[in-house]
Amino acid sequence: MTQHDSHARTALVVVAHHRTDSLTAHTARRAAARLEAAGYRIDLLDLHAEGFDPGMNTSDEPDWGNRDKVYSDEVQAHMQRILDADVVVAVFPVYWQSVPALLKGWIDRVWNYGFAYGRSKPRLAGKRMLWLGLAGATAEDPLVEGMQTVLETNLNDGIASYCGFSRSTVGLLTDAEERPQHVDAEGNLLVGEAVAGAEREAQYADFDRRTEEFVAGFVAEELLAA
Repeated sequence: MTQHDSHARTALVVVAHHRTDSLTAHTARRAAARLEAAGYRIDLLDLHAEGFDPGMNTSDEPDWGNRDKVYSDEVQAHMQRILDADVVVAVFPVYWQSVPALLKGWIDRVWNYGFAYGRSKPRLAGKRMLWLGLAGATAEDPLVEGMQTVLETNLNDGIASYCGFSRSTVGLLTDAEERPQHVDAEGNLLVGEAVAGAEREAQYADFDRRTEEFVAGFVAEELLAA
């Protein structure tokens, strides 16, 4: 965690990828740097690097008759990190038009009954959420519009709003693969030649630019809401 003055707002940046050299991890670091430059204190949570187990267990299974159930020490520590944050930014690869199991399991175990939902006064009320999803599809792929809609429905409505967040935004970052890919009208996946050299560098630069645009827009909304 980066230390700043005690009055700085805190951004919990959650990385959901198994490789630290992935474009997802790079994008998370880029987003964190942009937030830090805007004055946020950063708590970087790399779920895989910290050894988080996304599988549900009996200790963290909801007890519908007891919303004050004491969950495992690991989960309670993650709950506190969410409570300490003003905003939460999740960075992840899009799998099957959804989040990967690592991130879904974190939500299942940590955003639990009695903590994230199940109270008339939500404990997470007023917090804001940014979801940055990396997709292999190209920006021109007809699937992208539907993917955006599915992600917004599941993440904004089904999770963040349900848990009391005052605002939730999905930033879909297309063209995340070295080989451009799209689905044709007959449903066939077409994969192009790998991009390399200066063209690949330009693609990375554009990817970073779009990441920063999403984060800058999120920060601007934060300032308006403050």
